[in-house]
Amino acid sequence: MLILFGLTYFSTSNRLPNGTSKDGFSFFGQTIKYPTTASFLETKKASKSNLKALDSLVNNIEALVDTDDDIKADNKKKFVPKIPNLSKIDTSKIERISYPSHKEEFISHLKAQLTAPKSRIIHYGDSQIEGDRMSSYIRNKLQNLYGGNGPGFTPVSQVYENISAVITTSENWTRHAAFDPSKKRYDHKKYGAYTTFSRFTPYFEFIANSVNLDTIALVKASISVKPSTKTYTNMRQFTTIGFHYGNSQLPVSIKVFSNGALIKEGHLISDGNYHDYNIKLAEPATKLVFELEGKMSPDVYGLTLDGEAGIQLDNVAMRGASGTVFAGLNSENFSQMYSKLDPKVLIFQYGGNAVPYVKDSLEVSQYVGYLKNHINWVRRKTKDASIIFIGPSDMTTTENGALRTYPLLPYLNNLLREMCYNNDIAYWSTFKAMGGENAMEHWVDQKLAGSDYTHFTLSGTKIISELFFLSLYMDLTQN
Repeated sequence: MLILFGLTYFSTSNRLPNGTSKDGFSFFGQTIKYPTTASFLETKKASKSNLKALDSLVNNIEALVDTDDDIKADNKKKFVPKIPNLSKIDTSKIERISYPSHKEEFISHLKAQLTAPKSRIIHYGDSQIEGDRMSSYIRNKLQNLYGGNGPGFTPVSQVYENISAVITTSENWTRHAAFDPSKKRYDHKKYGAYTTFSRFTPYFEFIANSVNLDTIALVKASISVKPSTKTYTNMRQFTTIGFHYGNSQLPVSIKVFSNGALIKEGHLISDGNYHDYNIKLAEPATKLVFELEGKMSPDVYGLTLDGEAGIQLDNVAMRGASGTVFAGLNSENFSQMYSKLDPKVLIFQYGGNAVPYVKDSLEVSQYVGYLKNHINWVRRKTKDASIIFIGPSDMTTTENGALRTYPLLPYLNNLLREMCYNNDIAYWSTFKAMGGENAMEHWVDQKLAGSDYTHFTLSGTKIISELFFLSLYMDLTQN
Protein backbone atom coordinates (compact mmCIF):
# COMPACT_ATOMS: atom_id res chain seq x y z
CA MET A 1 0.00 0.00 0.00
CA LEU A 2 2.87 2.36 0.80
CA ILE A 3 4.45 1.67 -2.59
CA LEU A 4 1.15 2.33 -4.37
CA PHE A 5 0.73 5.55 -2.41
CA GLY A 6 4.33 6.55 -3.17
CA LEU A 7 3.63 6.33 -6.90
CA THR A 8 1.08 9.15 -6.54
CA TYR A 9 4.03 11.56 -6.11
CA PHE A 10 5.13 10.78 -9.67
CA SER A 11 1.68 11.15 -11.23
CA THR A 12 0.80 14.47 -12.86
CA SER A 13 -2.47 16.24 -13.62
CA ASN A 14 -2.92 16.76 -17.37
CA ARG A 15 -5.31 19.48 -18.53
CA LEU A 16 -7.64 18.44 -21.38
CA PRO A 17 -9.04 20.80 -24.09
CA ASN A 18 -12.55 20.72 -22.57
CA GLY A 19 -11.26 22.10 -19.25
CA THR A 20 -11.21 18.86 -17.25
CA SER A 21 -8.05 17.24 -15.93
CA LYS A 22 -6.82 13.68 -16.16
CA ASP A 23 -4.35 12.36 -13.60
CA GLY A 24 -1.75 9.79 -14.56
CA PHE A 25 1.58 8.93 -16.19
CA SER A 26 2.19 10.14 -19.73
CA PHE A 27 4.08 7.99 -22.25
CA PHE A 28 4.40 8.94 -25.92
CA GLY A 29 1.17 10.91 -25.96
CA GLN A 30 -0.79 8.32 -23.97
CA THR A 31 -1.88 8.65 -20.34
CA ILE A 32 -2.18 5.79 -17.87
CA LYS A 33 -4.70 6.94 -15.28
CA TYR A 34 -3.34 7.18 -11.76
CA PRO A 35 -4.22 9.63 -8.96
CA THR A 36 -1.86 12.39 -7.94
CA THR A 37 -1.10 12.79 -4.26
CA ALA A 38 -3.38 15.83 -4.07
CA SER A 39 -6.36 14.14 -5.74
CA PHE A 40 -5.87 10.95 -3.70
CA LEU A 41 -5.86 12.81 -0.41
CA GLU A 42 -8.66 15.17 -1.41
CA THR A 43 -11.68 14.81 0.83
CA LYS A 44 -15.07 15.98 -0.29
CA LYS A 45 -16.12 18.84 1.94
CA ALA A 46 -19.07 20.78 0.65
CA SER A 47 -19.07 24.39 1.73
CA LYS A 48 -21.63 24.85 4.51
CA SER A 49 -22.23 28.42 3.43
CA ASN A 50 -22.95 27.29 -0.13
CA LEU A 51 -25.36 24.60 1.06
CA LYS A 52 -27.18 27.09 3.27
CA ALA A 53 -27.43 29.50 0.34
CA LEU A 54 -28.93 26.79 -1.89
CA ASP A 55 -31.40 25.71 0.77
CA SER A 56 -32.34 29.33 1.36
CA LEU A 57 -32.92 29.85 -2.38
CA VAL A 58 -35.38 26.94 -2.52
CA ASN A 59 -37.09 27.63 0.80
CA ASN A 60 -37.47 31.26 -0.17
CA ILE A 61 -40.09 30.56 -2.83
CA GLU A 62 -41.75 27.37 -1.56
CA ALA A 63 -44.68 29.36 -0.19
CA LEU A 64 -45.60 30.39 -3.75
CA VAL A 65 -45.15 27.02 -5.47
CA ASP A 66 -48.35 25.37 -6.72
CA THR A 67 -49.42 22.29 -4.77
CA ASP A 68 -51.76 19.37 -5.48
CA ASP A 69 -54.59 21.52 -4.12
CA ASP A 70 -54.23 23.75 -7.17
CA ILE A 71 -54.85 20.73 -9.40
CA LYS A 72 -57.95 19.77 -7.41
CA ALA A 73 -59.36 23.30 -7.34
CA ASP A 74 -62.60 24.21 -9.09
CA ASN A 75 -62.14 26.66 -11.97
CA LYS A 76 -65.82 27.10 -12.85
CA LYS A 77 -65.92 30.40 -10.99
CA LYS A 78 -65.63 33.71 -12.81
CA PHE A 79 -62.04 34.43 -13.81
CA VAL A 80 -60.19 36.57 -11.30
CA PRO A 81 -56.43 37.14 -11.83
CA LYS A 82 -54.27 35.40 -9.25
CA ILE A 83 -51.61 37.89 -8.20
CA PRO A 84 -48.51 36.41 -6.51
CA ASN A 85 -47.99 37.70 -2.99
CA LEU A 86 -44.37 38.84 -3.17
CA SER A 87 -44.43 39.97 0.46
CA LYS A 88 -43.93 36.30 1.42
CA ILE A 89 -40.49 36.04 -0.17
CA ASP A 90 -37.15 37.79 -0.49
CA THR A 91 -37.20 38.89 -4.14
CA SER A 92 -33.50 39.80 -4.04
CA LYS A 93 -32.70 36.07 -4.22
CA ILE A 94 -34.50 35.59 -7.53
CA GLU A 95 -32.30 35.25 -10.62
CA ARG A 96 -33.59 37.97 -12.93
CA ILE A 97 -34.03 37.87 -16.70
CA SER A 98 -31.35 39.59 -18.77
CA TYR A 99 -32.61 41.86 -21.55
CA PRO A 100 -31.16 43.62 -24.61
CA SER A 101 -30.15 47.27 -24.20
CA HIS A 102 -33.72 48.52 -24.77
CA LYS A 103 -35.09 46.68 -21.73
CA GLU A 104 -38.12 48.89 -21.05
CA GLU A 105 -39.24 48.76 -24.68
CA PHE A 106 -38.80 44.97 -24.78
CA ILE A 107 -40.85 44.46 -21.60
CA SER A 108 -43.58 46.84 -22.76
CA HIS A 109 -43.89 44.97 -26.07
CA LEU A 110 -43.90 41.60 -24.28
CA LYS A 111 -46.62 42.71 -21.87
CA ALA A 112 -48.79 43.96 -24.74
CA GLN A 113 -48.46 40.57 -26.44
CA LEU A 114 -49.30 38.61 -23.29
CA THR A 115 -52.39 40.72 -22.64
CA ALA A 116 -53.69 40.51 -26.23
CA PRO A 117 -57.18 38.98 -26.65
CA LYS A 118 -55.41 35.79 -27.76
CA SER A 119 -51.78 35.18 -26.96
CA ARG A 120 -50.16 32.01 -28.24
CA ILE A 121 -46.80 31.10 -26.74
CA ILE A 122 -44.72 28.29 -28.24
CA HIS A 123 -42.25 26.75 -25.81
CA TYR A 124 -39.56 24.82 -27.73
CA GLY A 125 -37.09 22.78 -25.73
CA ASP A 126 -35.22 19.54 -25.16
CA SER A 127 -36.10 16.69 -22.77
CA GLN A 128 -36.05 19.12 -19.83
CA ILE A 129 -39.63 20.09 -20.86
CA GLU A 130 -40.73 16.64 -22.03
CA GLY A 131 -44.25 15.55 -21.04
CA ASP A 132 -45.28 19.21 -20.60
CA ARG A 133 -42.93 19.64 -17.63
CA MET A 134 -42.15 23.29 -16.93
CA SER A 135 -44.53 24.37 -19.72
CA SER A 136 -47.63 23.27 -17.80
CA TYR A 137 -46.55 25.13 -14.68
CA ILE A 138 -45.71 28.33 -16.58
CA ARG A 139 -48.93 28.00 -18.61
CA ASN A 140 -51.04 27.70 -15.46
CA LYS A 141 -49.40 30.74 -13.87
CA LEU A 142 -49.89 32.88 -16.96
CA GLN A 143 -53.48 31.70 -17.48
CA ASN A 144 -54.20 32.52 -13.84
CA LEU A 145 -52.79 35.98 -14.45
CA TYR A 146 -54.15 36.82 -17.91
CA GLY A 147 -56.90 34.27 -18.53
CA GLY A 148 -57.02 31.32 -20.88
CA ASN A 149 -57.78 27.60 -20.91
CA GLY A 150 -56.53 24.36 -22.38
CA PRO A 151 -53.13 22.64 -22.60
CA GLY A 152 -52.33 23.82 -26.14
CA PHE A 153 -50.44 21.56 -28.52
CA THR A 154 -50.30 17.79 -28.19
CA PRO A 155 -48.86 15.37 -30.77
CA VAL A 156 -51.00 12.48 -32.00
CA SER A 157 -48.43 9.71 -31.56
CA GLN A 158 -47.15 9.87 -27.98
CA VAL A 159 -43.63 8.66 -27.12
CA TYR A 160 -43.83 9.85 -23.51
CA GLU A 161 -46.59 10.53 -21.03
CA ASN A 162 -48.18 13.96 -21.41
CA ILE A 163 -49.53 15.12 -18.05
CA SER A 164 -51.85 17.71 -19.63
CA ALA A 165 -54.01 15.63 -22.00
CA VAL A 166 -54.90 11.96 -22.44
CA ILE A 167 -54.45 10.87 -26.08
CA THR A 168 -55.39 7.34 -27.21
CA THR A 169 -55.01 6.29 -30.84
CA SER A 170 -55.55 3.28 -33.07
CA GLU A 171 -52.42 1.16 -33.47
CA ASN A 172 -51.67 2.19 -37.06
CA TRP A 173 -50.34 5.68 -36.17
CA THR A 174 -46.60 6.27 -36.52
CA ARG A 175 -44.48 9.24 -35.39
CA HIS A 176 -41.94 11.10 -37.53
CA ALA A 177 -39.81 13.84 -35.98
CA ALA A 178 -37.33 16.11 -37.73
CA PHE A 179 -35.03 15.93 -34.71
CA ASP A 180 -35.08 12.12 -34.36
CA PRO A 181 -31.79 10.72 -35.73
CA SER A 182 -33.09 7.14 -35.56
CA LYS A 183 -35.66 7.82 -38.30
CA LYS A 184 -35.12 8.69 -41.96
CA ARG A 185 -35.86 12.33 -42.74
CA TYR A 186 -38.45 12.92 -45.46
CA ASP A 187 -37.15 14.84 -48.45
CA HIS A 188 -40.17 17.15 -48.44
CA LYS A 189 -39.03 18.51 -45.02
CA LYS A 190 -42.63 19.49 -44.20
CA TYR A 191 -42.55 18.84 -40.46
CA GLY A 192 -44.57 21.94 -39.54
CA ALA A 193 -44.18 24.41 -36.72
CA TYR A 194 -44.08 21.61 -34.15
CA THR A 195 -41.23 19.77 -35.97
CA THR A 196 -43.08 16.45 -35.93
CA PHE A 197 -46.04 14.70 -37.55
CA SER A 198 -47.97 11.44 -37.31
CA ARG A 199 -49.40 9.19 -40.04
CA PHE A 200 -51.74 6.18 -40.20
CA THR A 201 -50.45 4.88 -43.57
CA PRO A 202 -47.05 4.81 -45.30
CA TYR A 203 -46.08 7.76 -47.48
CA PHE A 204 -45.83 7.31 -51.27
CA GLU A 205 -44.51 9.54 -54.01
CA PHE A 206 -47.04 8.49 -56.61
CA ILE A 207 -45.15 9.61 -59.70
CA ALA A 208 -41.77 8.39 -58.50
CA ASN A 209 -43.11 5.03 -57.28
CA SER A 210 -45.75 4.51 -60.02
CA VAL A 211 -48.32 3.49 -57.42
CA ASN A 212 -51.65 2.18 -58.77
CA LEU A 213 -54.36 3.82 -56.66
CA ASP A 214 -56.78 0.98 -57.31
CA THR A 215 -54.48 -1.42 -55.47
CA ILE A 216 -54.51 0.65 -52.27
CA ALA A 217 -57.16 -0.22 -49.69
CA LEU A 218 -59.04 2.26 -47.53
CA VAL A 219 -57.60 2.56 -44.04
CA LYS A 220 -59.38 3.72 -40.89
CA ALA A 221 -57.74 5.46 -37.95
CA SER A 222 -58.92 7.09 -34.74
CA ILE A 223 -57.77 9.57 -32.10
CA SER A 224 -59.37 9.93 -28.69
CA VAL A 225 -58.79 13.05 -26.57
CA LYS A 226 -59.72 13.46 -22.91
CA PRO A 227 -58.78 16.09 -20.32
CA SER A 228 -56.15 14.93 -17.84
CA THR A 229 -56.92 14.66 -14.15
CA LYS A 230 -53.21 15.13 -13.42
CA THR A 231 -53.07 18.72 -14.57
CA TYR A 232 -54.41 22.11 -13.52
CA THR A 233 -58.13 22.73 -13.91
CA ASN A 234 -57.54 25.59 -16.36
CA MET A 235 -56.18 23.06 -18.82
CA ARG A 236 -59.12 20.66 -18.58
CA GLN A 237 -61.46 23.20 -20.12
CA PHE A 238 -60.90 23.52 -23.89
CA THR A 239 -63.49 24.57 -26.45
CA THR A 240 -61.35 25.52 -29.49
CA ILE A 241 -59.68 22.51 -31.10
CA GLY A 242 -57.30 22.66 -34.03
CA PHE A 243 -56.58 19.54 -36.11
CA HIS A 244 -53.40 20.56 -37.93
CA TYR A 245 -52.42 18.66 -41.05
CA GLY A 246 -50.70 19.01 -44.42
CA ASN A 247 -49.10 17.16 -47.33
CA SER A 248 -52.44 15.47 -48.05
CA GLN A 249 -52.50 13.98 -51.56
CA LEU A 250 -55.65 11.83 -51.56
CA PRO A 251 -59.15 12.40 -50.13
CA VAL A 252 -59.54 11.61 -46.42
CA SER A 253 -62.87 11.73 -44.62
CA ILE A 254 -63.06 12.95 -41.03
CA LYS A 255 -65.73 12.69 -38.34
CA VAL A 256 -65.55 14.36 -34.94
CA PHE A 257 -67.55 13.14 -31.94
CA SER A 258 -68.00 14.98 -28.64
CA ASN A 259 -69.17 12.86 -25.71
CA GLY A 260 -70.42 10.27 -28.23
CA ALA A 261 -72.38 12.68 -30.45
CA LEU A 262 -71.29 13.52 -34.01
CA ILE A 263 -70.57 17.26 -34.11
CA LYS A 264 -68.68 17.71 -37.39
CA GLU A 265 -67.79 15.73 -40.51
CA GLY A 266 -66.27 16.38 -43.90
CA HIS A 267 -63.13 15.82 -45.98
CA LEU A 268 -59.61 17.09 -45.48
CA ILE A 269 -58.21 19.33 -48.23
CA SER A 270 -55.85 17.31 -50.43
CA ASP A 271 -53.80 20.08 -52.07
CA GLY A 272 -50.55 19.32 -50.23
CA ASN A 273 -50.58 22.55 -48.20
CA TYR A 274 -50.96 23.11 -44.47
CA HIS A 275 -54.54 23.35 -43.13
CA ASP A 276 -56.34 23.53 -39.81
CA TYR A 277 -59.58 21.55 -39.43
CA ASN A 278 -61.05 23.68 -36.65
CA ILE A 279 -63.72 22.60 -34.14
CA LYS A 280 -65.63 24.96 -31.85
CA LEU A 281 -67.48 23.59 -28.82
CA ALA A 282 -70.27 25.32 -26.92
CA GLU A 283 -69.18 23.51 -23.74
CA PRO A 284 -65.95 21.75 -22.81
CA ALA A 285 -66.00 18.08 -23.79
CA THR A 286 -65.14 15.18 -21.52
CA LYS A 287 -64.15 13.08 -24.56
CA LEU A 288 -63.43 13.91 -28.21
CA VAL A 289 -62.99 11.25 -30.89
CA PHE A 290 -61.62 11.82 -34.40
CA GLU A 291 -62.32 9.11 -36.98
CA LEU A 292 -60.43 9.26 -40.29
CA GLU A 293 -60.63 7.11 -43.42
CA GLY A 294 -58.58 7.26 -46.59
CA LYS A 295 -56.12 5.46 -48.84
CA MET A 296 -53.22 7.61 -47.76
CA SER A 297 -52.78 9.54 -44.54
CA PRO A 298 -51.95 13.23 -44.47
CA ASP A 299 -49.13 14.40 -42.22
CA VAL A 300 -50.95 15.25 -38.99
CA TYR A 301 -48.90 17.84 -37.12
CA GLY A 302 -50.98 17.49 -33.99
CA LEU A 303 -53.87 18.98 -32.05
CA THR A 304 -54.20 22.31 -30.27
CA LEU A 305 -56.59 22.28 -27.32
CA ASP A 306 -57.36 25.86 -26.33
CA GLY A 307 -59.93 28.19 -24.83
CA GLU A 308 -61.61 31.04 -26.66
CA ALA A 309 -59.20 33.71 -25.45
CA GLY A 310 -56.23 34.46 -23.24
CA ILE A 311 -52.99 32.53 -22.94
CA GLN A 312 -52.49 29.52 -25.22
CA LEU A 313 -49.14 27.89 -24.53
CA ASP A 314 -47.75 25.01 -26.61
CA ASN A 315 -45.16 22.58 -25.31
CA VAL A 316 -42.84 21.33 -28.09
CA ALA A 317 -40.35 18.93 -26.54
CA MET A 318 -37.51 17.51 -28.64
CA ARG A 319 -35.66 14.73 -26.87
CA GLY A 320 -31.95 14.87 -27.65
CA ALA A 321 -32.18 18.09 -29.65
CA SER A 322 -29.95 21.15 -29.32
CA GLY A 323 -32.17 23.69 -31.09
CA THR A 324 -30.47 23.49 -34.47
CA VAL A 325 -33.18 21.71 -36.47
CA PHE A 326 -35.38 24.62 -37.59
CA ALA A 327 -33.57 26.06 -40.61
CA GLY A 328 -33.53 22.60 -42.21
CA LEU A 329 -37.33 22.50 -42.39
CA ASN A 330 -39.51 23.47 -45.35
CA SER A 331 -39.80 27.25 -45.14
CA GLU A 332 -43.14 27.59 -46.94
CA ASN A 333 -44.81 24.87 -44.88
CA PHE A 334 -43.49 26.35 -41.62
CA SER A 335 -44.62 29.85 -42.62
CA GLN A 336 -48.12 28.67 -43.55
CA MET A 337 -48.55 27.13 -40.12
CA TYR A 338 -47.13 30.15 -38.29
CA SER A 339 -49.49 32.41 -40.21
CA LYS A 340 -52.40 30.47 -38.69
CA LEU A 341 -50.96 29.99 -35.20
CA ASP A 342 -49.70 33.60 -34.98
CA PRO A 343 -47.43 33.09 -31.95
CA LYS A 344 -46.95 36.23 -29.89
CA VAL A 345 -44.09 34.85 -27.77
CA LEU A 346 -41.47 32.18 -28.44
CA ILE A 347 -39.53 30.45 -25.67
CA PHE A 348 -36.44 28.43 -26.58
CA GLN A 349 -34.84 26.15 -23.99
CA TYR A 350 -31.72 24.40 -25.25
CA GLY A 351 -28.05 23.85 -24.55
CA GLY A 352 -28.05 20.86 -22.22
CA ASN A 353 -27.60 18.28 -24.97
CA ALA A 354 -24.57 20.14 -26.34
CA VAL A 355 -22.76 20.37 -23.00
CA PRO A 356 -21.28 16.83 -22.84
CA TYR A 357 -20.01 16.97 -26.42
CA VAL A 358 -18.31 20.34 -26.90
CA LYS A 359 -14.56 19.81 -26.56
CA ASP A 360 -13.30 23.38 -26.29
CA SER A 361 -14.31 27.04 -26.30
CA LEU A 362 -14.23 27.16 -30.12
CA GLU A 363 -16.88 24.43 -30.38
CA VAL A 364 -19.01 26.25 -27.79
CA SER A 365 -18.80 29.42 -29.86
CA GLN A 366 -19.69 27.54 -33.05
CA TYR A 367 -22.71 25.92 -31.40
CA VAL A 368 -24.03 29.25 -30.10
CA GLY A 369 -23.58 30.69 -33.60
CA TYR A 370 -25.61 27.86 -35.15
CA LEU A 371 -28.30 28.29 -32.50
CA LYS A 372 -28.55 32.02 -33.21
CA ASN A 373 -29.11 31.36 -36.93
CA HIS A 374 -31.90 28.87 -36.25
CA ILE A 375 -33.67 31.16 -33.78
CA ASN A 376 -33.53 34.05 -36.23
CA TRP A 377 -34.87 31.75 -38.98
CA VAL A 378 -37.94 31.07 -36.82
CA ARG A 379 -38.24 34.74 -35.80
CA ARG A 380 -38.58 35.78 -39.46
CA LYS A 381 -41.74 33.64 -39.72
CA THR A 382 -43.48 35.58 -36.94
CA LYS A 383 -45.22 38.95 -36.74
CA ASP A 384 -42.66 40.53 -34.41
CA ALA A 385 -42.91 37.89 -31.67
CA SER A 386 -41.00 38.42 -28.42
CA ILE A 387 -38.32 35.79 -27.80
CA ILE A 388 -37.11 34.44 -24.46
CA PHE A 389 -34.27 31.94 -24.12
CA ILE A 390 -34.04 29.69 -21.05
CA GLY A 391 -30.49 28.45 -20.64
CA PRO A 392 -29.35 24.97 -19.56
CA SER A 393 -29.32 23.80 -15.96
CA ASP A 394 -26.21 22.88 -14.05
CA MET A 395 -24.94 19.45 -15.16
CA THR A 396 -22.22 17.38 -13.54
CA THR A 397 -19.56 15.00 -14.73
CA THR A 398 -16.89 13.09 -12.85
CA GLU A 399 -13.38 14.43 -12.72
CA ASN A 400 -10.87 12.13 -11.03
CA GLY A 401 -13.71 10.46 -9.15
CA ALA A 402 -15.38 13.68 -7.96
CA LEU A 403 -18.59 15.25 -9.23
CA ARG A 404 -17.98 18.59 -10.94
CA THR A 405 -19.93 20.96 -13.19
CA TYR A 406 -19.01 20.38 -16.83
CA PRO A 407 -16.05 22.77 -17.29
CA LEU A 408 -17.43 24.49 -20.40
CA LEU A 409 -20.96 24.95 -19.04
CA PRO A 410 -20.32 28.35 -17.35
CA TYR A 411 -18.70 29.58 -20.58
CA LEU A 412 -21.69 28.35 -22.60
CA ASN A 413 -24.04 30.13 -20.21
CA ASN A 414 -22.14 33.42 -20.64
CA LEU A 415 -21.95 33.06 -24.42
CA LEU A 416 -25.68 32.34 -24.67
CA ARG A 417 -26.43 35.44 -22.60
CA GLU A 418 -24.19 37.54 -24.86
CA MET A 419 -25.77 36.12 -28.03
CA CYS A 420 -29.25 36.92 -26.73
CA TYR A 421 -28.26 40.46 -25.77
CA ASN A 422 -26.96 41.11 -29.29
CA ASN A 423 -30.00 39.58 -31.02
CA ASP A 424 -32.94 41.17 -29.21
CA ILE A 425 -33.66 38.11 -27.06
CA ALA A 426 -34.32 37.99 -23.32
CA TYR A 427 -32.19 35.41 -21.45
CA TRP A 428 -32.85 33.57 -18.19
CA SER A 429 -30.09 31.46 -16.71
CA THR A 430 -31.33 28.20 -15.17
CA PHE A 431 -27.71 27.53 -14.26
CA LYS A 432 -27.45 30.68 -12.15
CA ALA A 433 -30.99 30.38 -10.78
CA MET A 434 -30.29 27.01 -9.20
CA GLY A 435 -27.05 28.15 -7.59
CA GLY A 436 -24.34 28.10 -10.26
CA GLU A 437 -21.35 25.76 -10.36
CA ASN A 438 -21.70 22.41 -8.56
CA ALA A 439 -25.27 23.20 -7.48
CA MET A 440 -26.79 20.15 -9.22
CA GLU A 441 -25.35 17.69 -6.71
CA HIS A 442 -27.21 19.43 -3.89
CA TRP A 443 -30.46 19.47 -5.93
CA VAL A 444 -30.07 15.71 -6.39
CA ASP A 445 -29.40 15.23 -2.66
CA GLN A 446 -32.61 17.17 -1.91
CA LYS A 447 -34.54 15.01 -4.44
CA LEU A 448 -35.16 18.05 -6.63
CA ALA A 449 -33.23 16.50 -9.53
CA GLY A 450 -32.79 12.94 -10.78
CA SER A 451 -29.85 10.58 -10.49
CA ASP A 452 -28.75 11.51 -14.02
CA TYR A 453 -27.67 14.89 -12.56
CA THR A 454 -29.41 16.63 -15.46
CA HIS A 455 -33.21 16.51 -15.22
CA PHE A 456 -35.38 17.94 -12.47
CA THR A 457 -37.85 15.83 -10.51
CA LEU A 458 -41.50 16.89 -10.33
CA SER A 459 -40.76 18.91 -7.17
CA GLY A 460 -37.64 20.41 -8.70
CA THR A 461 -39.53 21.29 -11.89
CA LYS A 462 -42.06 23.28 -9.87
CA ILE A 463 -39.29 25.11 -8.02
CA ILE A 464 -37.31 26.08 -11.14
CA SER A 465 -40.50 26.97 -13.05
CA GLU A 466 -41.64 29.22 -10.20
CA LEU A 467 -38.24 30.91 -10.18
CA PHE A 468 -38.59 31.66 -13.89
CA PHE A 469 -42.19 32.83 -13.61
CA LEU A 470 -41.43 35.13 -10.67
CA SER A 471 -38.56 36.71 -12.57
CA LEU A 472 -40.88 37.32 -15.53
CA TYR A 473 -43.74 38.55 -13.35
CA MET A 474 -41.57 41.05 -11.49
CA ASP A 475 -40.43 42.53 -14.79
CA LEU A 476 -43.96 42.71 -16.20
CA THR A 477 -45.12 44.55 -13.07
CA GLN A 478 -41.89 46.60 -12.85
CA ASN A 479 -41.08 45.61 -9.28
